[in-house]
Amino acid sequence: MVADTFSALVLLAAALVGLAVFLFSVYGLDKSRQRYGYFPLMLFLQVGVGGVCLTGDLFNLYVWFEVILICCFALLSLGGTKPQLEGALKYVTINFIASGLLLTGIGVVYSLFGALNLAELALIVREGTHLNLPLLSMASVFFLTGFGIKAAIFPMFFWLPASYHTSPIAISAFIAGLITKVGIYTLIRLFTLVFITDQTFMMPLMAILSGATMVVGVIGAAAQNDFRRILSFHIISQIGYMLMGLAIYTPLAIAGSIFFIIHNILVKTNLFLVSGVVAQYHRTFQLPRLGGVYLQQPFIALLFFVSALSLAGTPPLSGFWGKFMLAKAGFEAGNYLLVTTSLGVSLVTLFSMTKIWNEVFWKSKPRKPSTSILLTQSDRLRIALLYVPVVFLLCCILAIGVYAGPLIELAMRASQDLLHIETYTDTVLGKAR
Repeated sequence: MVADTFSALVLLAAALVGLAVFLFSVYGLDKSRQRYGYFPLMLFLQVGVGGVCLTGDLFNLYVWFEVILICCFALLSLGGTKPQLEGALKYVTINFIASGLLLTGIGVVYSLFGALNLAELALIVREGTHLNLPLLSMASVFFLTGFGIKAAIFPMFFWLPASYHTSPIAISAFIAGLITKVGIYTLIRLFTLVFITDQTFMMPLMAILSGATMVVGVIGAAAQNDFRRILSFHIISQIGYMLMGLAIYTPLAIAGSIFFIIHNILVKTNLFLVSGVVAQYHRTFQLPRLGGVYLQQPFIALLFFVSALSLAGTPPLSGFWGKFMLAKAGFEAGNYLLVTTSLGVSLVTLFSMTKIWNEVFWKSKPRKPSTSILLTQSDRLRIALLYVPVVFLLCCILAIGVYAGPLIELAMRASQDLLHIETYTDTVLGKAR
């Protein structure tokens, strides 16, 4: 087990959203699901995320992802409704395929080097003696495909919008906000540590996948009329930005991806929680059946507004700094097409956030009376307590937006550590000796 700045930042973000979702779940999740093991499953899922971020061994990395897979499958199917079971089966089927690809890639790496320790593999690859480059490139494709499925990279994203909107928000918010970013974390870790020998092929491929992921995700979001499905498609789009930094492969670009991962974990979780609060009042996620929330619950409208602007990258909020770092790195590297694509996708993201704002918060409420008038006083008190985790996450989002300097410095330090591995390898192998 080994931690560096990158893994520590992801673990801190995971802990923050885990705390927020826990607080939301106490009053926002039905008691029957709580009694059937919801909280232990959430904690085991948190353990799996910690294991992925802290492991220094390639096979243990696979094992920790299987822990995540089992916990996600159990959580997505918790309650046993037909849509949940359908979504959970889609999720677990495609992720089992991804796990098979990862296991195959691990077998190829072990057959080549006789080692699975990441620090040892990094040194072996950099020594370059008797390397079988075609087989190593093949193994890297296995890992790109396997973790690309888990991260919902184009064209392997189709399972995500079919799964994440079927569960209660307390479950969807944590899984949607965090798990796909763990897949991107692993890609950044492996392709800066081990798979560095075929960059002339792999980096252009990642640039293509990054741009396609952005475009397809944001187009899918613009076509939806369900609050959760719009947010689910935006996960795909935002994954493209995170992959963009790895595709450009400069210190600033990778730092931009790291900053963007931390920002997106917080913002995406918060937007899902906001949709959950709206649904608690109005008993639906369908945009045509919602309306007038700005007048009825102005505070939740404000919370959504700030979080949505941050997701779209409006300055000086947190999303702006991550996109600014990536765009600057792209211009410096001469990757103008990818930067132009990312800027265009930001505009469409703002459009889809505006669509939610207009349909849910700004337009007149539908003629059919809102179900919120049927809420009892105790229901209203319970829903009011759901604001606490949303406000907590929004404070974190505002902090890394308005005071972005410290996080940018940490992201740059993490990027330098990833690209100059001496500290990592010396620490790990020195302790082993």
